[in-house]
Amino acid sequence: MTSEYDLVVVGGGPAGATAATAVALRGHRVLLLERDTFPRYQIGESLLPATVHGLCRLLGVADEVARAGFTPKRGGTMRWGRDPEPWRFSFSMTPRLPEPTATAFQVERSRFDEILLRNAERVGVEVREGSPVRRVLSVGGRVRGVEYTDRDGTARTAQGRYVIDASGNTSRIHSQVGGARVYSEFFRNLAVFGYYAGGRRLPEPDSGNIFCAAFDAGWLWYIPLRDDLTSVGAVIAPEHLAAVQRDPRGAWQDMIKACPEVDRLLTDVPLATEPPYDRIRVRKDYSYGKTSLWVPGMALAGDSACFVDPVLSSGVHLATYGALLAARAVNSALDGSVPEERGFAEFEARYRREYGVFHEFLIAFYDMERGEDSYFWSAKKVTRVDLDEAAAFAELAGGLVSGDASVLAAERGAAAAELDEAVGRLADGTERGNPLLSTRIVADTFRTGNDLEEQALYGGPLDAPAAAGSLTVAADGLSWLRP
Repeated sequence: MTSEYDLVVVGGGPAGATAATAVALRGHRVLLLERDTFPRYQIGESLLPATVHGLCRLLGVADEVARAGFTPKRGGTMRWGRDPEPWRFSFSMTPRLPEPTATAFQVERSRFDEILLRNAERVGVEVREGSPVRRVLSVGGRVRGVEYTDRDGTARTAQGRYVIDASGNTSRIHSQVGGARVYSEFFRNLAVFGYYAGGRRLPEPDSGNIFCAAFDAGWLWYIPLRDDLTSVGAVIAPEHLAAVQRDPRGAWQDMIKACPEVDRLLTDVPLATEPPYDRIRVRKDYSYGKTSLWVPGMALAGDSACFVDPVLSSGVHLATYGALLAARAVNSALDGSVPEERGFAEFEARYRREYGVFHEFLIAFYDMERGEDSYFWSAKKVTRVDLDEAAAFAELAGGLVSGDASVLAAERGAAAAELDEAVGRLADGTERGNPLLSTRIVADTFRTGNDLEEQALYGGPLDAPAAAGSLTVAADGLSWLRP
């Protein structure tokens, strides 16, 4: 049984819903195939402003997300670096994005993801849940569709002019675009996490902030989802895996007790008992990127394409931004305004650049932590990373730092020192402005997010045009234009 579409999207999470919606909004016929039935549990509850005020507005769902009652998030609070006391930063990274666009949300992903998926249905996407994809179909070197099994067990074929794989880190079809996943040894971590039925909040106006606290074995996140629900996770070295497997709950609570700044927020607070928050979960938080992101007829987006360490809450942003880039390439190819190869080359270049700036920022951020006596933190120092591996990963991520091993460590060390100095001034509280804005690495990291918000608010970024040779973006943000 076969049907034909302009685009077939595999995966109904934020990346899949974004790609499907952005193409359907241009009047194209789109099928989205999702293995599970929504709502379903997913980790990754802390968002960035670019998703809330940029991406969601472009997709027409910003008002619904705002009405959902999610916890507002003004920035982050950190116990990290040379200062023993917590310090905080805000999302007010540019005066062109005033309140409320300088805020984000802490979200229950089951609710947030369903909002995006149902919005996709409203704009015309044909959504089929309980429909796992079995394989990709290719003809003459070009991807032409997929085979899947529908809810009642019937094998079906969906032919598509394009396929976008947004089925996550466990994707069964990402290899169809060729290349390999390259893993970063620097971010080879393990996460063990669960939920409490409440928890103390940080002082106002930062009660909704994510709190990240470094301790000897790694670092903890503390995310206030509701008054009666808090997500708490420990990111630790993989050497702890055996202990975590023996007793996940005990290991998780031992990690919390080892971090006084988080432990005191949970004193006498019971564990969550409501499903799905009553379980302790373990995930290998390994960072990786693909050496190939597309072939004729198919592209990757979200965790099927790449993943990076979660300390900056970049997961949903990178997933949805990559999906939007892929949708722009599809829309431009379908309407004939930009040749397929040119549009997807732009998709790949911008996606790699955005992943690269987060990867570079996070290496500098890890290098700020002063816990030299800890195995975890000493192992994370840039000087302990094999330079050939680091150089190869930097090239994969986008070539934002030199691939010359002789200068790579110096470049990253300088970025860490600049960031460390700015955080010191921020913690001192002696400046009216935000010292983080003065650092190149922070400015680079948030530039694309700011541009995405300005695209949604003003029909395009307010800065100078893109580099020579780059494509520009249509006013609605959904396709490429020739410069």
